[in-house]
Amino acid sequence: MPLDAKIKQQIIKDFAQKSGDTGSPEVQIALLTEQIKNLASHLKEHTHDIHSRRGLLSMVNKRRRLLQYLFKKDMERYKIVIDKLGLAK
Repeated sequence: MPLDAKIKQQIIKDFAQKSGDTGSPEVQIALLTEQIKNLASHLKEHTHDIHSRRGLLSMVNKRRRLLQYLFKKDMERYKIVIDKLGLAK
């Protein structure tokens, strides 16, 4: 279940630090969050889809590691991302 191109471009535009930025932690965290939301809704319907559940867990762990990195590197950017995405930390 890949993200729709329009949604992905909008997320990149909202979280990019500068023009053409697709690799900053903020963009990566935002994209992972959207994928996690989509996959979580899929798993509510298909409860026995174990392979997708494993993928969901890996995405959650990757997002957690990126958030830890951003927390250590720049606390202000971390707080902004948490507030924009509505994550509880």
